[in-house]
Amino acid sequence: MVPLALMALALLAAGLAPRVLTRSSWPDREPVLALWVWQCVVGAVLLCCLLAMALSGAAAFAVVRSHVFAGAPHGVVEAYTSGAYAPWAGALSLLLACGGAWTGAMLLREIRDARARRRRRRTDLRERAPRLPGEEAQSGGPLVVLEGEKPDAWWLPGTAPQLVITTAALRRLKGRQLDAVLEHEQGHARARHDWLLHCSSALATGFSRVPVFAGFRDQVHRLVELAADDAASRRYGRLTIALALVGLNEDRGVFGPCPAPLALVPQRVHRLLAPPSRLPVGRRLRMTAVASLVPVVPLLVAFAPGLSALH
Repeated sequence: MVPLALMALALLAAGLAPRVLTRSSWPDREPVLALWVWQCVVGAVLLCCLLAMALSGAAAFAVVRSHVFAGAPHGVVEAYTSGAYAPWAGALSLLLACGGAWTGAMLLREIRDARARRRRRRTDLRERAPRLPGEEAQSGGPLVVLEGEKPDAWWLPGTAPQLVITTAALRRLKGRQLDAVLEHEQGHARARHDWLLHCSSALATGFSRVPVFAGFRDQVHRLVELAADDAASRRYGRLTIALALVGLNEDRGVFGPCPAPLALVPQRVHRLLAPPSRLPVGRRLRMTAVASLVPVVPLLVAFAPGLSALH
């Protein structure tokens, strides 16, 4: 019955964790820690499904059993492969295998779409900022300045990542404000937030009705911005990055009565101007340790019958 226990554990985590995390106030105080907790919970859910697929497949199919329990003592194999559960075990393993294949397909599609978007943006970048004749033999630099009337700055990931900023942003942001914006974008690049965004989007697209995956996607998009704000503010100050955000977005109507398109920007500015106190160091360490142990729970459930058989 271990596969059923693992699926029950996955359903419990998938339904309960998003409610607890989205209703808590501490993620805004510790966005990096919140990102780690979300990753541990999602990883535990996926691990439950993977272990349930392997064990149910081993109970139903001899070829799977020979690979899963290769070299295991006979008593351990008997503890997991009771013939009484073979009919539903086979159906469960096939269902989970289809879910795994669907997850892989969604991730591949997300990577393909992301690469296509990057190619289009790089093509547009070359058209808007063509190289001079003497620069043809050189690769593009890490910083690209575009002629533009809208103040904007963004990081373009890839094998040759580039930081793009418009001339309007250069005119509006001066001194430390410009440095803070660049540090914000570089914070995204250092933490590889693009991979988190791709994985969360793939899971939410493939399993839109699973609360933990939908919550993971929504919260990751918010938390990575807060984490990058904190990275920039530690070097240049919270007021500096707040003023830079206002300067970049004041013409977009995000601070008016209906700021729906970029509703996160006012929240980020308010958080920077009135920063919440951080959690004590001891509590942060305890929460990190507990979150790290969450993926261990499915392993304990899966290995318990085998360990009992050995004793």
